[in-house]
Amino acid sequence: MRAVAVFPGQRTVRLVEHPAPRINAASELRIRTLEVGVCGTDREICTFVYGSPPADFDYLVLGHEALGEVVEVGPGVSRFRLGDLVVPSVRRPCSHAECSGCRADRQDFCFTGDFTERGIKMTHGFMTEQFVEEEKHLTFVPPELRDVAVLVEPLTVAEKALAQVWQVQERLPAWALPAGASAERGRGRNAVVLGAGPVGILGAMMLVANGFKTFVYSRSLPPNPKAQLVESFGVPYISALAVSAEELAERVGNIDLVYEAIGVASTSFKVLKVLGTNGAFVFTGIPFPNPAISVEADQIMRNLVLKNQMVFGTVNADRAAFEAAIRDLGIFKRRWPQALQSLFTGRYPLEAYGDLLLGKQRGIKNVVTLA
Repeated sequence: MRAVAVFPGQRTVRLVEHPAPRINAASELRIRTLEVGVCGTDREICTFVYGSPPADFDYLVLGHEALGEVVEVGPGVSRFRLGDLVVPSVRRPCSHAECSGCRADRQDFCFTGDFTERGIKMTHGFMTEQFVEEEKHLTFVPPELRDVAVLVEPLTVAEKALAQVWQVQERLPAWALPAGASAERGRGRNAVVLGAGPVGILGAMMLVANGFKTFVYSRSLPPNPKAQLVESFGVPYISALAVSAEELAERVGNIDLVYEAIGVASTSFKVLKVLGTNGAFVFTGIPFPNPAISVEADQIMRNLVLKNQMVFGTVNADRAAFEAAIRDLGIFKRRWPQALQSLFTGRYPLEAYGDLLLGKQRGIKNVVTLA
């Protein structure tokens, strides 16, 4: 069957004939791939910065943001039926008995580093016509979300980040959730999203849905399509080229939360310097290798201590984050249907992989359609 693969040893990306998958365990399902999102990670793998093939292969099938349809189920499968829509997770656990994260199905907290990742590290991805997956690595998608469900995986980045924010900020009396309180736990708090790519825009939607007064701080000057999109669901767009981090803080007020989805260290550390009292800063971006930058470390360190600030990074996602992403996509589709659809720049056939992966980056979210 057809697949898009990267050959790190040959430094090429091409369309290949890939072996068709077969169910080999009772708990496995065979999935027909419907759509695969193209993201910055895929494009970086195609520059050969990282990305490693499985053993016995000289290529890695790309793609980790996928939507599929169940076409065959193993005899031990209980949660899915033929025709169900599903999204797969990305990371697979290591085999070490001492890794408590992986043994608890929380491979997003693997500490050995020997995990594998579909389409990224030592396991083929989903940019192919079919794949086989374990039941526990799949999440059901309601049929009414068929047109937007390929956005689930990028939204899980924000979902896991916010889940951790709630946990760490329970250290503060003001963040404790009283019994019977509204689900909008962020009400009365200010959040800044760094970056206006898909992960940032979806994160902004999630924060608004949770009651935060939200701002997007990105590089491009308005007017531009991303600025128009975020402002269409009530979020001010502020350009880092026109407004300094200090001016941003004056405009926002006390910055309670920063959700970083820009992958640019220089911008991120400037905003970290103006994080508010008792604030939390979440890093999710992985910067491309760049020369070292100058950071006002003394001021940042003083703020961290004297303002009781929290800074942490997050990667990958667990089942709860996937379930939350599917729930929230339903909310977004009801509240902001046009904005959600505006995330999609275009849907393209598999044969368009060259332009999507190797050409100039364009738009917001490009999707490969296989069915």
